[in-house]
Amino acid sequence: MSLTTALGSSFQRQSTAYGFWLTVPSAPVARTFLRAAVAGPVEPFSWVLVDAEHGLIADQHYYDLTTAIASEGASPIIRVPWAEEWMIKRALDSGAHGILTPMCHSAEDARKIVQYSKYPPVGSRGYGPMYAPHALPGVQAGPQYDDNADKGLMVMVQIESRSGVENVEEIANVDGLDVLLIGPFDLAKQMGVVRGGEEHEAAIQRILKACKSAGKKAAIFCTDGAQAHSRAQQGFDMVSVITDLGAMGEAIVNALGAAQGKSSGNGKPRDGY
Repeated sequence: MSLTTALGSSFQRQSTAYGFWLTVPSAPVARTFLRAAVAGPVEPFSWVLVDAEHGLIADQHYYDLTTAIASEGASPIIRVPWAEEWMIKRALDSGAHGILTPMCHSAEDARKIVQYSKYPPVGSRGYGPMYAPHALPGVQAGPQYDDNADKGLMVMVQIESRSGVENVEEIANVDGLDVLLIGPFDLAKQMGVVRGGEEHEAAIQRILKACKSAGKKAAIFCTDGAQAHSRAQQGFDMVSVITDLGAMGEAIVNALGAAQGKSSGNGKPRDGY
């Protein structure tokens, strides 16, 4: 039996995989968002990014979050603070269906991340997945998990620097790497260009093209649903729709504005987390 995940199922259907960013260490918040989507007239979320890089999430929260997300039918992807082997191991042993590492600058960086994420002989991941199967409903510890762990895992890196863009074709061709995700805010800052400007957009399109040419999945962080729709139309395979922080803030202000008989928005799209 393979470790079939919600994210993997979306890719098998050749459809865009929609997700959201979780920055607070709250399983109830994750469940609420996922259940709201299931109850609505929309396609449910297929993945949730558990942000341990910039969010308030640490590795002691991983288990509760991954098992909660997986039990609601979505795939938990953990963004670790840095591409350290022990950080990746902790996330995987806690039940992550996918691992995302920031600031991948070169093919050598990508090869190391694949190595850290896979069991020998492919990689160097230490063995001890005592709790990982808990985030894979129906999968038992032992051979059922062990024999399929590498194949079921989504290995993802972020392209968010000038060197990452310059080396993106080589990065995309690294064996064992599945997804390249664009961090547009850092990409603009690291390149020293205007976010949303011509040079910034050209870099994004170069990354997208490199992914397609190498047969890899292209992903991008989006600030709102309209931007996510636009990126999906461009051919991105994974798009984030919103963050928990943004969704809760908007809902509160909208309700407050309605209560006061005032318009709660300024007509502009969201511009940040």
